[in-house]
Amino acid sequence: MSAVPRAAVAQVAVAREAEARLLLLPRQKLALLPTPLTAAPALGEALGVPELWLKRDELTGFGFGGNKVRGLELILADALAQGCDTLVTGAGPQSNHVRATAAAAAHKGLGCEAIFWGTEPEALQGNFALTRMLGARCHFTGEQDRTSVDRGIELALATLRAAGRRPYAIPRGGACPLGVLAHVLAVCEVLQQCSQLGMSPALVLLAAGSGGTLAGWLLGRRLFDACFRVEAVTVSRPSAETRARVRSLVEGAAALLGEEARELFRRAPLGDDELVVHDGFLGEGYGIPTPEGLAALRTAARTEGVFLDPTYTGKALAGLAALARAGRVPPGPILFLHTGGEPALFAHAAVLPDSEGALP
Repeated sequence: MSAVPRAAVAQVAVAREAEARLLLLPRQKLALLPTPLTAAPALGEALGVPELWLKRDELTGFGFGGNKVRGLELILADALAQGCDTLVTGAGPQSNHVRATAAAAAHKGLGCEAIFWGTEPEALQGNFALTRMLGARCHFTGEQDRTSVDRGIELALATLRAAGRRPYAIPRGGACPLGVLAHVLAVCEVLQQCSQLGMSPALVLLAAGSGGTLAGWLLGRRLFDACFRVEAVTVSRPSAETRARVRSLVEGAAALLGEEARELFRRAPLGDDELVVHDGFLGEGYGIPTPEGLAALRTAARTEGVFLDPTYTGKALAGLAALARAGRVPPGPILFLHTGGEPALFAHAAVLPDSEGALP
């Protein structure tokens, strides 16, 4: 019998240490886990993807669902451990993350300060309506620059502290090392489900916005030596900028899992062949629907009864369809991560397909 390669032994040791640390992380249970992993043959046939599976993270079951709830389980636990009384975060008015954060704050009797870029929308709808309903205090920066939210968060923190409050800051999208680890746990969850189903995906495809979800999946794939590739469709910023953010998040999250995990990425940083983010599907900008994304959204609804959203998952599924047409999807099962976001549909009703399938 041949000896097991030293590198393989080291990889197993890193994975075991990482998994042990993950399981010990304090969590505030919010989500209904595991979320379903289901075959989507009709949608796959329509897209030209013979073996398509959906990871249904829109069904996390808290605060209108979505995979932002995963990160909030760890972030909320950390905030409570620090004795904080207010969560402070921000993004655009239709942010899934802000809506889920407002729900988590209300659930635990905490205050919530939501900082939005731009000016207040004329119509109260979609995620913004839910955020308001959940009791969050909403503030607008008056600037279209999304980084104005970061400055707004810092101002809110200073104001709250001056008033004797104990605020806790959560970056845009919940994209922080602790939030990333929640998505590493999601990789563990999927690996267990795939083993039970006897299915081994060749590719996992997801939308990349603030980068936390992609960072978690790449970190988990590497730590647990998963056989699938992980690729993303950017829906927020250029591919190069997304990759830089993701590398930083992976390094920060790996550091929380111990020296061996951190050293794993020091020795072999994520290369461009491992960190693939597809451009070309963003359209006019973040949160602005595209015809291709709306068509993909309609197809998912009419084949599988699954509703996507026009900001994230609709554009990502359009990317998968384009990759399939170009022959750039590997053979074997393809797993599409449905990250949620359906409330945004009600903020874009005017541009959704009509009953005859026509697009504006």
